[in-house]
Amino acid sequence: MSRRVAAGGVALAALLTATTAGCSTGQSVPGPPALTVGAAPTSESKLLAHLYSAALGYFGIPTRVHLVPDPVAALDSADVTVAPGLTGELLARFVPHATARADEQVYRSMISALPEGVAAADYTASAQDKPAVAVTAATADRWGKRDVAALPGHCGGLSVGVVAGDAHPARVGDCVLPAAREFKDAAGLFDALKAGAVTVAWTSTAAPAVPAGVTVLTDRTALIRAENVVPLYRRNVLAEQQVLALNGIAGELDTATLTDMIGQVDKGADPAAVAGAWLAQHPLDH
Repeated sequence: MSRRVAAGGVALAALLTATTAGCSTGQSVPGPPALTVGAAPTSESKLLAHLYSAALGYFGIPTRVHLVPDPVAALDSADVTVAPGLTGELLARFVPHATARADEQVYRSMISALPEGVAAADYTASAQDKPAVAVTAATADRWGKRDVAALPGHCGGLSVGVVAGDAHPARVGDCVLPAAREFKDAAGLFDALKAGAVTVAWTSTAAPAVPAGVTVLTDRTALIRAENVVPLYRRNVLAEQQVLALNGIAGELDTATLTDMIGQVDKGADPAAVAGAWLAQHPLDH
C-alpha cells in the first residue's frame, strides 16, 4: 500500500471519528493546532521555511510560517516548532572552533552540539549554500584547474572581495587570506573581479547570478566547510510521520533548484507559491 493510500485511510478514519463525536455532543471537534515554522527575513530562509511547511501540509499537517529575526533562537525557546538552517553555520553557532568540513562530518558534529530539546531531520546532501571562490576564466586557466585546491598554490599576492555582511572563510587550506575588500552588492563585486581590482571574489554555491566570464571553483576535497540545507525541530513535538515529511525534502532538493527558487523569491515571487509549485512537481510519496 502506498503512503498516499495509507495516509488517506488514516485521514478518513480520523474524519469519521471526529464527525461521530461531534454528532453525539452537538459540538464540532477542533482540529490539531498548526505547527509553526520559523523563517528569517531572507529569501533563502523564507523559501526553505515554506518548503518544510508545504511538506508537512502535504501529509495533512496544519502549519504556518512565522517570520522571526533568529529562527534557531525561536526554536530553542519553543516559539516555533521547525526552523530551516545550514549545517556548517549551525555547527559554528554551537561550536565556534569546530574543524569539521566534509558534509557528513559537519552534520554529525552539528547533531552532537544541538541544544537539549532540539533535533535535526536529514540533511540535503545535494543542496548546499556554502561559500565559494569565484575567479575570472583567465585566472582559472592560469591556475591550471577549476577547483579551489589550486588557490593555496597562488596564495601570495591575492586580493579578495566580498559583499558586505556575507560570511566567508579566513583561510583556504594552508592559505591565510588577506582582509577582504567589501562591496555593496554582488554586481559591484563581480565588476571589480572582471576589472582586476580583486583576484578572488567570495560568492556561494547557491548564488542566483554569476555573470559570464566568471568561474566558480569547485571544492572536491572539502577545503571549505559544508553548508547543507537541514531542518531543525523541537524534540518530542513532531511525530514520526512529520519528521519523515521533513526528510522527504532531503531526497528531492538540489543546489541548482535551490538557486533557481531563491532567484525567483529575490525577484518578488511569493515563497509559498514557489515552494508549492516545486512540491507539486516533486511529490514526496512517489
